[in-house]
Amino acid sequence: MNDLIKKQLTDAQAMMDKAIAHCEVELTKIRAGKASAGMLDGIMVDYYGSATPLSQVAAINTPDARTLIVQPWEKSMLIPIERAIMEANIGINPQNDGSIIRLVVPPLTEERRKELVKKVKEEAERGRITVRNIRKDANEKIKKLKAESVSDDEIKTGEAEVQKITDAYIVKVDKHAELKEKDVMTV
Repeated sequence: MNDLIKKQLTDAQAMMDKAIAHCEVELTKIRAGKASAGMLDGIMVDYYGSATPLSQVAAINTPDARTLIVQPWEKSMLIPIERAIMEANIGINPQNDGSIIRLVVPPLTEERRKELVKKVKEEAERGRITVRNIRKDANEKIKKLKAESVSDDEIKTGEAEVQKITDAYIVKVDKHAELKEKDVMTV
């Protein structure tokens, strides 16, 4: 196989790896009734005028499966952290006791579980779409190699390889989604 096509394949694979990693991160943000520090990822706190990730201004612990403890490194950050958690609208009300913020994760109702499964499916579909877009870009780049005297057979072989890689990555997205669905539906 032509070196130019091999480079396109490795580039596409690297991009698909990033897409899978992003999909995994998004799926971990969907809570399954169990407390996890990942639920607070993406929450930004006003730290002396600049938006700072919560994990950089406080320690986040999970003492049990239903509780998160947020302990700010500076006591003055309690109120801004509490405000940021409420504004993030993650469905948990923070309880401020003057030194830490306690978040009690409520048990999920059957209805809420079904909503979360829908979210999982939406996220998985976003992941599949991203992988397919990467495939489309890779195929376009491979077709453009014809101008650099790459034969039609090599181009067809390259496109077939891109399709094999794409299929493998879509299976990975589906497996992650399946595991998350099981996690969400487990009482």
